[in-house]
Amino acid sequence: MTKSDTPDIIYTIVDEAPELASASLLPIIRSFAGKADISVETRNISVAGRILAVFPEYLTEEQKIADDLAGLGELVKTPDANVIKLPNISASMPQLNAAIKELQDKGYAVPSYPYDPQTDEEKDIQKRYDGIKGSAVNPVLREGNSDRRSAKAVKEYAKANPHRMGDWSADSKTHVASMDGNDFYANEKATTITADQAGGAKIVFTGEDGSTKVLKDGLSYEEGTIVDATFLSASALSAFVKQEIASMEPGVLFSVHLKATMMKVSDPIIFGHFVKGYLEDFIAKHGDKLKELGFNPNQGLGDLEAKIAGNAELEADYKAAMAAKPDMYMVNSDKGITNLHVSSDVIIDASMPAVIRAGGIGWGPDGEPAPTKCCIPDNCYAGVYDETIEFFKQNGKLDVTTCGAVSNCGLMAQKAEEYGSHPTTFEMDAPGTVQIVLDSGEVILEHKVETGDIWRSCTAKKLPILDWIKLGINRTKATGLAAFWLDANRAHDAELIKYVEPALKEAGIEIPIMAPREATRFTLENMVQGKDVVTITGNVLRDYLTDLFPILELGTSAKMLSIVSLMQGGGLFETGAGGTAPKHVQQVIEESHLRWDSLGEFCALGESFKFLAGKGDAKAGVLGDAVEVATQKVLENDKSPKGRVGQLDNRGSHYYFAKYWAEALAAQTDDAELAAAFAPIAKELADKEEAILAEIGEVDGKPGDLGGYYLLDADKVAAIMRPSATLNAIIG
Repeated sequence: MTKSDTPDIIYTIVDEAPELASASLLPIIRSFAGKADISVETRNISVAGRILAVFPEYLTEEQKIADDLAGLGELVKTPDANVIKLPNISASMPQLNAAIKELQDKGYAVPSYPYDPQTDEEKDIQKRYDGIKGSAVNPVLREGNSDRRSAKAVKEYAKANPHRMGDWSADSKTHVASMDGNDFYANEKATTITADQAGGAKIVFTGEDGSTKVLKDGLSYEEGTIVDATFLSASALSAFVKQEIASMEPGVLFSVHLKATMMKVSDPIIFGHFVKGYLEDFIAKHGDKLKELGFNPNQGLGDLEAKIAGNAELEADYKAAMAAKPDMYMVNSDKGITNLHVSSDVIIDASMPAVIRAGGIGWGPDGEPAPTKCCIPDNCYAGVYDETIEFFKQNGKLDVTTCGAVSNCGLMAQKAEEYGSHPTTFEMDAPGTVQIVLDSGEVILEHKVETGDIWRSCTAKKLPILDWIKLGINRTKATGLAAFWLDANRAHDAELIKYVEPALKEAGIEIPIMAPREATRFTLENMVQGKDVVTITGNVLRDYLTDLFPILELGTSAKMLSIVSLMQGGGLFETGAGGTAPKHVQQVIEESHLRWDSLGEFCALGESFKFLAGKGDAKAGVLGDAVEVATQKVLENDKSPKGRVGQLDNRGSHYYFAKYWAEALAAQTDDAELAAAFAPIAKELADKEEAILAEIGEVDGKPGDLGGYYLLDADKVAAIMRPSATLNAIIG
């Protein structure tokens, strides 16, 4: 492709707080980049954008939009890709329904989600929506493996300005509870496809009555692909939930930690088992009426409360049932929102680090802190959190002023591992046998299952695996200390080890291979000694660890640098986590104050310019170097957003970023043309600082009308996020 075919940089349109921040930051980026003749275009991967893109026949011509996600999916397979990806919503079912309703209320005639499709049209609608919910974006864009770490300036700032950590005690009652077997870990089987086996395959269910059903057809496996299959027993899960509720100690909160956004098929079902277990007697008493009301435990207590509202008998019995159970870990004590209200409210990679950072503390219905039982049913990764909790019980809280940095190299390319399992995950509606059958008729994996069991299959392809190992080796050489987090007793990991060991031997480097629990201890022991450690992991642990360690080290995972070197030569630069984004939006609505920190965007922007420089654009390199200078000055001068009205917020932080960026460009000597162009801009930004901050302050504290939640009104957002006419005139 030529320069005219593809934008130099693509900046994604997303959701919630990151998208509000873009309304302020993106005009600055475009203005500065334009002076170097660098084009910056946007592509819409928001929930609302994806809904509108896949239902064009329901829309007017004016309402139709391009399918930008599909277009980006093709672009990332080329060397021309240079994409800055902000955190987007991985929509749970309640979020998807809320977005659909908002669009319908605004005159977009998109169909409602059909829970029980009967016609071919309804089945097609459901299939399209199922392609939107959960982790729909990341598997499409991640055509490379992840290199995620904190920028040096960010780490040094965190050490000099330590965030608050809760104290741990050796006798803390906070702990992780997991199933004692019959889970995904225990039941996993795996194989690596040989040259003779490569080709088509299907997943077939054979009932105990002899009936057969093809669960998934049209699969295709390449030589060298690792194929997994496993299931979690519904009866064992139900027994586990019942046991853990019954064994609660006084003063300990009950909680479950899942990933119902990424694992959009399996984890909402698991969540539903916890809802059923918690309300066992209530459901038994009112089962017929609840069925009539359309109650689905997978939708959570929030949906149940809405359905029984106004029914005095049900409301009274529900209140009594909740009071009879142990106190629950709360999402929002003031509003009575529990752990079990919505499956996507408590997301394990954000919720578990929060509990650990606080010293093993959750917040109960009374708004008071308390130790917490953290149920993580499946044992594939629960041990990581269990070991972390035990480590801090033994050693006390982390000293963030001296600890080392923990980075990650994650295998995620081409829908690797569990996060690619959505189309091949099924809740069984009868007992029988599930088999993966090659076109040759060979059965490569099979399980006997019972009604309600959750069966899934996933893959990891050879080229992404080899690329990941190479990335891990390179980062180890740069950092010095690392481990591959692989469990030889887990079927999938045992197949991966067959790739890792010869690659390490060929590279002439020794990197230990450890099971996740052992690797957790190894990493913590070294980081507390001030040593930097690289964690080389699969896809899910990549996700979990790049929240766990940054939240402990930095206080947030939003400030991490995430570089995805795409396998065809392009670059994808991710900007951190969006787990707190909904709370930020609520504050904007209440008082037009956005505390979202765009440091992740600054880091990604600098890397994106440097990537462009590597393609031969010298001016891009100058811009990238200046971004790094500006980012460091934002930190050094404490110009990151603060939480309260009257303090500097996201808009003010962007002003200072622009000021420091312009000053760095004016001062540099590598490009006289850019220095001359930015000298007057830098001067004007400095001279008019007081006026710009005053104009921003005029909006701060007032109620904010965004014109929507999933589909924002651009003019209303601009009024809130670009309130300084002085700054706008300088930037253009």
